[in-house]
Amino acid sequence: MSEINEELLEEAKKCVPYVAAAIIVVAGYYGIRNYRAEQREKAAAALTESLTAEELEEAVANYGSGKSGAALKIKLAKKYFDTARYEEALALYEELDGKAGAAFDAIPVVGKAQTLEALARTDEALKIYEEFAAANPDNYLALTAKLGVVRCVAKGDKAAGQAKLAELKESVKDDEASLARVEALEEVINRL
Repeated sequence: MSEINEELLEEAKKCVPYVAAAIIVVAGYYGIRNYRAEQREKAAAALTESLTAEELEEAVANYGSGKSGAALKIKLAKKYFDTARYEEALALYEELDGKAGAAFDAIPVVGKAQTLEALARTDEALKIYEEFAAANPDNYLALTAKLGVVRCVAKGDKAAGQAKLAELKESVKDDEASLARVEALEEVINRL
């Protein structure tokens, strides 16, 4: 009986490292899983709570490589644009172009065009707006791109811009919200 107990004890001793390794692996898995969940939660909070460029820059530095990274960078690029930091906005939009994820892919393209327009690089902006509007007629930013086309054309030739605007106005006449946006731009172009 004593021999059986000793054999069992020896077998148990051989299994201890494997059991310890399994415990470490399982604990590590749950530790990493909890860490990632905590990081996602912090990134989501940063996305909704960060208001200044400095707060957004910090959030991008901390969480820019995670799942919320594209949304944080888009928000930062928009903040740069809104505060006339156009070169920085353009750099971010270019970085995100084609890498923002399906939900956000249109934003860097149109944002880049708007930034180029603000930098008075009208020909480049016009090309991007036209290509985007033609390739994405049903996208939620298609009207924004079409309005960008009108603005860019009107800067070079007011009459041609007004003609494009009339076409656009006709195409959205049944959509009140879109029509209001077109009419707002019409007022601006008429003052040029």
